[in-house]
Amino acid sequence: MRLSERAINVQASPIRKLMPFANETKKKGIHIYHLNIGQPDIETPKEMLNVYNNYDSKVLAYGPSQGLDIYRNNLVNYYNKHGIKLNSNDIIVTTAGSEAIVFALLTACNSGDEVIVPEPFYTNYNGFATMTGVKIVPLTTYAEDGFALPTDEKIKALISSKTKAIMLCNPGNPTGAVYPKEDIQRIAKIAIENDLFVISDEVYREFIYDGLSHTSILDIKKMEQLAIMVDSISKRYSACGARIGCLVSRNKEFIASAIKFAQARLCPPTIDQLAANAAIDIEEEYFKKIISEYEKRRNLVFEELQKIEDVICIKPKGAFYIIAKLPIDDSEHFAKWMLEEFSYENETVMFAPAEGFYATPGLGKNEIRIAYILNENDLKKAMKIFRKGLKEYKNRR
Repeated sequence: MRLSERAINVQASPIRKLMPFANETKKKGIHIYHLNIGQPDIETPKEMLNVYNNYDSKVLAYGPSQGLDIYRNNLVNYYNKHGIKLNSNDIIVTTAGSEAIVFALLTACNSGDEVIVPEPFYTNYNGFATMTGVKIVPLTTYAEDGFALPTDEKIKALISSKTKAIMLCNPGNPTGAVYPKEDIQRIAKIAIENDLFVISDEVYREFIYDGLSHTSILDIKKMEQLAIMVDSISKRYSACGARIGCLVSRNKEFIASAIKFAQARLCPPTIDQLAANAAIDIEEEYFKKIISEYEKRRNLVFEELQKIEDVICIKPKGAFYIIAKLPIDDSEHFAKWMLEEFSYENETVMFAPAEGFYATPGLGKNEIRIAYILNENDLKKAMKIFRKGLKEYKNRR
């Protein structure tokens, strides 16, 4: 019995596929600093945890397919604070941002349609595309340019009769790039001229540094029928396990169709919505402290990377990731070697090889993604071990 083509072709996560090597390393008693996955060590707000601790309903019942009214209404207030005017009927609560992306692709595209995505991109876009029968057309960006968007001509050259959307992640995972308003306007203009949806993954909207600001696709005029936004609480409130996100569009027909997919999975998790709802009114001071903390971590990692000869790395402006091009040939081999053969004072480091964040074969093979999600003290130790490991690896090779 042969499995489905989608099951055979779906990409294994480059973030998680090295976990068996990590598990074997831990069995040897070696401590691993995990810089491979975007799981922050910031504490989840007590406002959320109190909901879980105090939930006392006798029945945990189904909720509405589009999400609890109280939460969607409060999301309207949240986005209003960010200058985005919505009503609750523009919002579908989803099981994390992942489901929102799947719903967006299922609603916007037919099987065989194409979506243009700047690469490197969040690796699970590959999996979502395979699940929905969509083809990702990569728009290559480069470490040397800080992963800036290419010219309009290069973007337009990728548009074909099968193109249905352009998908962005802003701020970017895995690059940390933040697209300025001018770039979002450029993308919107191309979308309007070619009648394309723009699916904008904005889950890192709060995490922007150096005095920059975030521009949502929903901020752009004349995009009411074409703009689709994906959001999530996972990183905003350091609540990755809550699995609450949302799909947002002012296009009534799009939302009405997407709700059918939401009905097929019945409803998003009730208690997690209530917890997310409790976090909406968290004081701005909460985010100021977190952003300041991440800026310090970013600076530390960037400065440590700059000590490596021949490394190519531009300081990221957002999210909490950094991609570095290293003076090696195969970053996956290096990552496995760090887990299997190298330790310093009984500790080692795990990071994500970047090849899996590209759709173009061969790209990213000498690049890695580091998630700076550990406290400063641990990051200092981790980067010291990383530099020692890289030096020894190069000498042995």
